[in-house]
This record gives sequence, structure tokens and C-alpha cells, in this order.
Amino acid sequence: MTATMPAELRAAFEEYERAIVADDVPVLDASFAPGPATMRGDHTGLLVGHDAISAFRSGRGGVPPRTIERVEYRPLGEGGDVALLVSTSRYRAGGTGLQTQVWQRIDGRWLITAAHVSPRAQPLDRSIWRTVGDPLRPAAAEGALTGLTVAVKDLFAISGHRIGAGNPTFLDAARVERTTAPAVADLLQGGAAVRGIARTDEFAYSMAGDNPHYGTPPNGALPGALPGGSSSGAASAVATGQADVALATDTAGSIRVPASYQGLWGLRTTHGLVSTHGVLPLAPSFDTVGWIARDGETLQRVVDWSLRGGERERPASDLQDAELPRRFAVPVELLADLDPATLDAFSAFTDALRTQTDSAAHDLCVTDVSLGAPEEFAATFRTLQAAEAWRAHGSWVRRHEGALGAAVAERFRRAAAVTPEEEAEALTVAASLRDRIRRLVLDDVLLLPTVPGPAPSRSAGEFATERTRQATMRLTNPASIAGLPSVTAPLLTVASPLGPAPVGVSLIGRPGSDAALVRLARRLMTSMTQRTEEQ
Repeated sequence: MTATMPAELRAAFEEYERAIVADDVPVLDASFAPGPATMRGDHTGLLVGHDAISAFRSGRGGVPPRTIERVEYRPLGEGGDVALLVSTSRYRAGGTGLQTQVWQRIDGRWLITAAHVSPRAQPLDRSIWRTVGDPLRPAAAEGALTGLTVAVKDLFAISGHRIGAGNPTFLDAARVERTTAPAVADLLQGGAAVRGIARTDEFAYSMAGDNPHYGTPPNGALPGALPGGSSSGAASAVATGQADVALATDTAGSIRVPASYQGLWGLRTTHGLVSTHGVLPLAPSFDTVGWIARDGETLQRVVDWSLRGGERERPASDLQDAELPRRFAVPVELLADLDPATLDAFSAFTDALRTQTDSAAHDLCVTDVSLGAPEEFAATFRTLQAAEAWRAHGSWVRRHEGALGAAVAERFRRAAAVTPEEEAEALTVAASLRDRIRRLVLDDVLLLPTVPGPAPSRSAGEFATERTRQATMRLTNPASIAGLPSVTAPLLTVASPLGPAPVGVSLIGRPGSDAALVRLARRLMTSMTQRTEEQ
């Protein structure tokens, strides 16, 4: 170490280093200066404020064993109370890292006021990817999607590979696929290349994005937050720039939730519009194939190719080319599930739309509408999803006791208890609910927040995560039950303990209006962006 470094600063740095390896959270918290101005950044993003850094720390875990090889000290300014430390570290398991810290003497103690960490290089983030290539599968032809790379959720068949479903026991016994799912083949035929197979929550029976076997993928928009699931790895690959498009599935929100949590665009397609052949099922009555992208233009390219072109003939649908009216209906009962910051942001968003209605945009209309009791939708969906999930995987679950993580195992345990009578009753209720929603979208597009609030912290407990899941499903269930297309766009930004966070706004349209719905969402984004720039 540099001889001129103050002894008190050297002691504070060494104490911090011991604490970070041991994951001693109280010492780490005490090492950072209190207040809203303290900063910490790394490859996943920037955290501002001691509270946000503390929330990140509580769920991060310690770093692997390492040795500090070099520390460079530079005093900053006059008085000797501010210093820059740059240190290099070597990990016992190989690789090096770099830490840059600004320390300040505050009330007689040296504390970190800003830090940036460059971790050791990760050739493959196994929390995001099961396997990758350069590419894993090249494009089959030149086309509209040439230049795009795709992260494929680990539920789709790709010839020469196995389906892993987010569970190592299932993967070990899976057969090698002989054919490729049509949804994958269409993208290849359009000129896209498969970058790799991305992680999923176990059997896609979760919304959080955590996986007890492979780890939790990073949230590319909000460091320290859950990524959202079950299309967790694929969404994180897109958010972190490792792929341009995610090919994913959505049963209860598995495209919409991670897209919202990570500031992405996502489309759940009309049920049955895109082939699910070669896709591991969860609940076939609700399973859909869709896509996630970083921007609306890329999503539109994929949608236009896959729904109106592609490798095979599609059923004709004039709605894909027609323009939807800018008539929005807000389901008022669902707003009760929003956290206060998200409710305020969504209210400001709809107020801005209504202001447009009162000015030049005479074709735009925003009204309130009633869907009925959210819990009726939620209870009906839970019953039917559980019954179908047990039919799809119950025999495997019985044969492999202990192979599932606790949360998904508990869901399958409840699924096994659904009786035929309960399922039959739920089917009757679902038919009524489906008709109610489809009548509403004949003339209007439903408009609502995609999720109740920002992505929860990775350190959120099991109870808080489950509570968020239930609240989220009350927002996502209407489109799932009615089999309708739903696009989510990153139109809101709200405060969270981890910093400013994205929250998506969902548009739900009539059956077959998928491409038109994406176009409408893009126009809405453009309109709101222009309004913000003018203010």
C-alpha cells in the first residue's frame, strides 16, 4: 500500500474488505456514508442513496474469496479529508477485479461516498443462460429479422438439445429433441439467430424470476431487484444486451411481468395464434407464445414477421393490418392492487391522455370500466391453471419428491388437491368471465398497469414475494382468461427502495389484433414522449 495513506483510512478499507468477503451486512452498511447522495455502481447499474445500497446488500451475498493485490491512494482536494482508492483483487478461483472508491472523513470516521466495482469477467452467466453459442443456431435464411439474436426460453424444442424447464433433475432425464419448435423455426427463417437457451423458473410455475437451482438472473433495469418470471433468463438477456429478442411463453404473465420489471416491451399473443407445438406445457388452456424486446420497433419487426409472414401459412386476420381505435377503458377495480407510487404515476399518465382528448387529439378517449371482482378472476384462474399443471406434470412431481424448490413444490401440492368438481365449476365461471371481457374489447382497448409496482428486492421474503404474486395475477388474469393479446410498454417510472424503477402499462385488445396492438402502444409511447419533451 502507498506509505502516505492515513492509517485510519487503511484500517477502514481493510475492515470493509473483510466484511465484503464475509457478507457482514451491518459492517458494510456502516462503511457507506448515510444519506441520499452516496453512490454504488457495477456492471448491473447504479444505486443512489444509502437506503438503496443497503437494500441491495441485504440480498446480494458475499463475494468469493479473493486477495487484494494492489491499492493506489490519491488525496482529493485540500485538507486530506477526501481520498480516492483504486484497488485490484485476485480471486482464489481465478480472475481479477477492480474497485474504485471515494472515501471521506465524516465526523472523524472514514466512510465511502462513491464506489464502482468491476467484477471478474464472466464468460457465461449461468443464472441467465443454460447454454450459449456464437450463435447456438444460425439463421436459416436472409429476411426481415436478419441481424437479430434470440434468447430462447428453456421450454422450446431445439433439435439437438434438451428441454430443461428450469430444473436439473428434469434436464438430466430429458431426451434430445429431434425437431425444432415452429416458433423457433419461424425466427430462424426470418433471419434471426439463436444466441442460446435461457433459464426459466421451474416449469414456468412462478412470476418472481428466482431459481433455487441456478440462481436469480440480474434485473437489467434495477440492480438488486428480482427480474420477474417465469421468462426470467430470456428477459434478463435482452435487458443486459446479450440478446435482442426473447422468445418466451405467457400463461399468467410470464412475458408481461419480467418485461415490466426490466423496462422492456413484451407481447402475450392471442391464445392459439402462435403454435405451441414443441413447447413444454404448463396450462394449455392459457399457454401462449410471445416475445420481449428492448424497444417497440424491434418487437414490431418480430410480430409482423411471425404473425403475417413466417415459414408457414397463418390464418387470415384482417385485424393484424387494421388500426385499433384510440379508445381506452381503465378497469377501475384493478387499481386497488397498485402501490401508492404506481397509482399516482398511472393516474398522472391517464390524466395526460385525457388532456390530449380535450385538445387536438379528438380521436382519443379514456373512460373507466368495471370488470367485476378481481378475486373472482384470480380464484377461477388459480383453479384451472392448477388442475392443468397437475395433469401436465403431476406424475413427474410424484416420482421426484424433493426435486423442486419450495415455492413451486407448494404450488404443485395445492394443484394436486383440486377436485374435478372444482375444476368444472371454475370452467363455467371462466366462460362467463371470458365473454364479459371480450364484449368490452369490441370497441375499446383495456388500459392498466402491468404489475402492482416496481420489481421487489431480491431480499424480499417468501411472504412478501407471494403477496406480490397474488396481486400481480389479479392484474394479468383478465387477458389470460379471455385469451386476449396484451402488450406491455415501459411507460411509467416510479420510486422504489432501490431507486427509480420502470413499471409497464398494458394494452389489451380484441382477439387477433396483436400487431395492431403493438402499433397502438408505440404511438402512445411516441405521444407521451413528445409531451414530456415539450414540458
